[in-house]
Order: sequence, then structure tokens, then C-alpha cells
Amino acid sequence: MTDENADSTDDFRDWIGRSEEATDIVAPMRVAEMNATLDRDDPFPGAGDDLPPLYHWMFAGFLGVVRTSDLGADGHPRRGLFLPPVALPRRMWAASDVTFHAALRVGDAVIRRAVIENIENKTGRSGRLTFVTVRHYYAGPTGPALSDCQTIVYREAPAPPEDDAPPAPQPAPGDAEFSRTLTPGITMLFRYSALIFNAHRIHFDRAFATGEEGYSGLVVHGPLVATLLTDLARRERPGARITRIRFRAVAPLFEGHEMTLAGKEAPGGLALWAADDRGSLAAEAQVDLET
Repeated sequence: MTDENADSTDDFRDWIGRSEEATDIVAPMRVAEMNATLDRDDPFPGAGDDLPPLYHWMFAGFLGVVRTSDLGADGHPRRGLFLPPVALPRRMWAASDVTFHAALRVGDAVIRRAVIENIENKTGRSGRLTFVTVRHYYAGPTGPALSDCQTIVYREAPAPPEDDAPPAPQPAPGDAEFSRTLTPGITMLFRYSALIFNAHRIHFDRAFATGEEGYSGLVVHGPLVATLLTDLARRERPGARITRIRFRAVAPLFEGHEMTLAGKEAPGGLALWAADDRGSLAAEAQVDLET
């Protein structure tokens, strides 16, 4: 992978350091709705209960609260509002690194401040790529609660199959110590999209996902995969506190196809991964635990 001179980082130099701020209240019903979406049997959340890890993506407009008329053709907020006007057509959530300093709690007033930390252009096997790094700071009534560094990648449209054979899939690890299988359906994708206010059409518009963006079906959200892996850690280690989550998307997962969530013990916590129905690696995560 090499630097790309065209559409260089200097074109977006003024966007680095740009910030936005939003406020919200951690509402118990939305926490209950996420629990239901993940098929958890938790009791209805009460005031003062800790917000489960990665549920913060539902609050303070993590993906941006914009008018419908300010959405692009893909359903994302129009480029040039907060994120730079990158011309590459396909956008995906590539990775997140979340550090938990203190708990957010049900009923808390929350402030989120987002800052564009870096913009970098490269050339990979699929063509030009632009990586945008955004760090989100969340604070509650007692001060800083978590830091969430998100990497967004913009890509060129896929080449026709006859021009560019897809890369060989990477096999998932074969040494899982625990696992869970599920088949994400369109209902789960719809619910999750609604909970995080995500209108990206690849998650609910099959014609757009296959015809415009070249996927084989509806795409399971990267953040949903990260949340499901974190949920697996919570099920396996219910008494432990999660202090950090590092997540990286490898390949897409699709609605209607079985996926396997798996993991094993690792120094400081758990190594987790998600695999598709062929056993190919789709995502990986490291969860740090404090007992």
C-alpha cells in the first residue's frame, strides 16, 4: 500500500482538527431496545445502571443527526458537513479503539465531542483509499467516561468481476475456546440501524446494496458486529469490567447467512473474532478485562 498523490491529504488539510459537539440523555428505553435487538434477557434498565459497552453509539448523535435533505445518495450525511468531501464513492467503518475510563449510567446527561484527527490517502489492491480518523470523547456528570477512535475508509467502486478477481478469503482461527452462532436477519439490521440513526442503504435497501455498491446482499453493520463480539465477551465473563475494545473489520458479513462469533483467553482479556458461513474471517477484536 502506497501514498496516493492525487486527491492528496493536503487537499483536506483544513479539515484536520475540525470538531463538533452534541448532547443527549441515556434513556432506559433505548438501552432496553438494544438488549432486545441482541437477544439478551436483561431486566429493564433502571436509573443509575451502567451503560453496557458500545451502547454509547446510540447516544449524542454518534453518526451525526442531520436533516433528511442533508443525506447523500447512500444514506450517510452529505460529505462536507462534518466529514471532508472525499470523492471516493464507497464508505465503510474499518476499525474502532474504545477506552473506557468511567461508566456512563442510565439517566446521565452525556456530552460527545468529535475531532477529526487525521486524513490519509493510500493506494491498495482495490485502488485509491482515503482513511479518516475521528476521535470521539464522551463525558457524563462526573467527567470523562470514554474515548472512541474511529477509522473510516473511503474506496473506489468495485471493478467488474471479469477485471478484478476478489482476494482470497482469510481463514478464521481454529482454536476457539467458546463460540456462538446466529443468522442476522433483516429485522435485526433494521432495528440496529434505527437505534444508532444509521440510514446507510447497504443495510436495508437490497437493490442499492447489490446494484449500486456491488455487494452480494444486505451488509451487517460493522458496529453491530463489534457490539455482538462485545456481547459475547459479556456472556462469557459476566463479572468482569471491560476497559478497552479494539475492533477491526476484515470482510463483510451478510443478512441471512450464518455467522460465528468466537473467542479465546488472551493476555489481559479475550481475543475475539467473527467468521462467515464458509469459515472465513470477517472481523477481529481484542477486549481488555478488569476482574
